[in-house]
Parts: sequence; structure tokens; C-alpha cells
Amino acid sequence: MTEQNRLQVGDPAPDFSLTSSDGKQVTLSNLRGRSVIVYFYPKASTPGCTKQACDFTENLALLNDAGYEVLGISPDSPEKLAKFVEDEKLTITLLSDPAKDVLTEWGAFGEKQNYGKTVQGVIRSTFVVDPDGKIAEARYNVKATGHVAKLIKELGLA
Repeated sequence: MTEQNRLQVGDPAPDFSLTSSDGKQVTLSNLRGRSVIVYFYPKASTPGCTKQACDFTENLALLNDAGYEVLGISPDSPEKLAKFVEDEKLTITLLSDPAKDVLTEWGAFGEKQNYGKTVQGVIRSTFVVDPDGKIAEARYNVKATGHVAKLIKELGLA
């Protein structure tokens, strides 16, 4: 996917139905009427992804009180996500996309730079979906550390 194909503010958020770490199906369109933060990360239980997931967990009450749901999506299996949730005591909803279909549709899988090399992989990305199912914010290539605090500030919650 090229940068031109990435989701933009105002685009309809592509719907999905994925399995969560607790084995339940989560469908984006079922969350209409609420704001949803959808973030894509490469791999559970790695340092950057753990930091980001813990930051979202630490701020979940603030985000929920402001009307935001948080969904984290990676190619990891539901079983691996369940272990990640248990090990890190995460309270956010983590979803499994092993075929990378949702990652690709949202522009969060493709060519990226990794230690100076061009590789195919998950592009750490965060989106805010408004209550009508439209993209309100689209951020690609976000940093794992400090990203949640920056997002909270941008949403006017800090």
C-alpha cells in the first residue's frame, strides 16, 4: 500500500470483525455511536509494544470517561494476546489479525524502514474513529513511547 492509499481524516473506517484475547468476536460497526481508538502494533510482549499497551491501559479510565473505546490489533494469535494481557495485566481489548487483512486494509501493513532497511511489516499506527464510523484522526509511523500521552493531549483530554 502506498502512502496515497492510506486512510485520511473523513474516510469511512473499514469495518472488521476479529477475535479478541478472550476469544470473543469484536466488530467495529457494533461500536457505532461511540468514539473508538484503533491502534496497530507489530508484536505482543516486545518492549515497544508492551510500553504502548501499558500506556493505553494506564489511561483507559480517562479515555473511557471521555467516551473512547480502545482496540489494539496485531498479527498475534488470540492465545499469544491472552498471555500478553495476563503477563502485563492489560485492560484494553486486543484483537488478532493473523492474515493481516485488517492491517492491510487500514494501511498499517506494508513497506517500512527497520534499522535502515526496507522491510515488509506492521506499521505502528493509530486511528480515532468518530461515532459515525468515520476516521477523525489517522497517524502512521507513531512512536511506541510517549504516543499515548501525545494522543490524549491532541484529543484535549490532558
